[in-house]
Amino acid sequence: MNREDCLRLDAADPLAPLRAEFTVPDGLYLDGNSLGVLPRRTPAKIADLVERQWGEGLIASWNTEGWFERSQSLGDRVAPLIGAGPGEVVVCDSTSVNLFKTLAAALRLRPGRRVIVVERDTFPTDLYIAEGVAGLFPGVRMRELADGIDEDVAVVLLSHTDYRTGAVHDMKAVTQEAHRHGALALWDLCHSAGALPVDLTGAEADFAVGCTYKYLNAGPGAPAFLYAAARHHEAADQPLTGWFGHSRPFDFVPGYAPAQGITRFLAGTPALVAMAAVDAGLEIFESVDLAEVRAKSLAMTDLFIELTAGLPGVELVTPVPHERRGSQVSLRHPDAHAIVQALIARGVVGDFRAPDVMRFGFTPLYLRHVDVFDAAEALSEVIRDGAHRDPRFSARGKVT
Repeated sequence: MNREDCLRLDAADPLAPLRAEFTVPDGLYLDGNSLGVLPRRTPAKIADLVERQWGEGLIASWNTEGWFERSQSLGDRVAPLIGAGPGEVVVCDSTSVNLFKTLAAALRLRPGRRVIVVERDTFPTDLYIAEGVAGLFPGVRMRELADGIDEDVAVVLLSHTDYRTGAVHDMKAVTQEAHRHGALALWDLCHSAGALPVDLTGAEADFAVGCTYKYLNAGPGAPAFLYAAARHHEAADQPLTGWFGHSRPFDFVPGYAPAQGITRFLAGTPALVAMAAVDAGLEIFESVDLAEVRAKSLAMTDLFIELTAGLPGVELVTPVPHERRGSQVSLRHPDAHAIVQALIARGVVGDFRAPDVMRFGFTPLYLRHVDVFDAAEALSEVIRDGAHRDPRFSARGKVT
């Protein structure tokens, strides 16, 4: 495929008009799997909350603007993107905090079981939180997924899409295997939500968490989301028993009584200014067909894989089969960090994951096929010309 072919694909792309919804930077931004770009409507959303709702409405806005229910109302808008039902999702806290809450709740739902199944190569916060939670439950330990699931397992904690490789788990098959042994399944959707269709209900998943600042474009540090299947609401017991999870928070009584339904997973006062950015990102998805998003994602990643095949020293890490691939392509190279820095200097932004992986995210809402072509050309030039060997590209910042 040549550049003219890519331009023709872009001209026929049903998602092409959505690019105008975003402030797309100059150059080629292939890091939306780490931080999505700014929706054009976001500044106005935040300004309205700050200037009108807060500045003019002040405390009355908790009632008149729906602030009190904002975690639930945003959760109900995330729900269709992850195959959840109304009242099964809340937007709150961070992914790490939500992992802590759901993992502890899962262990409490399976008393006497002493194993949390994980993958060693998963995103580190999942492992760190699992270690911390395990330390609060006597005798609980972690086990690798490769070592199997048995009747001693309380919960299986996995990333649906692997952050480093882009490999996708068969959610339904893994969840069924967990349930066959009486265990629960908790899914991290950070690299799936908004990038590919997810069906938590169809998979009969028990819990899930995810962030909103990648493919949902809600901005750095935006609140995360938490899913708990309705069948667990009555019995689930999460440990961060803050007042927003209380059944009667404005009675101001001593003694904790959990709220009914998904709101029992709330803790403290919601981050309302940040939630305005979540609102803006979700508005865009209300007119988006995730099947079209997935089709374009696969077409773009297919193209990038094809165009970068055979580059010297480069190994494809991302799975080739469509059902196993997320919306990114990861390539291994001994000089991965320097190559990424050399590309950034040319305006092509990907990222590096230790020890030797270059990641390129393909966000269908604002990227074009021609961007994929141009990025592959730039990568080829950097590697073949040895531009990455310039000493300035060896320096590492705190964030890679």
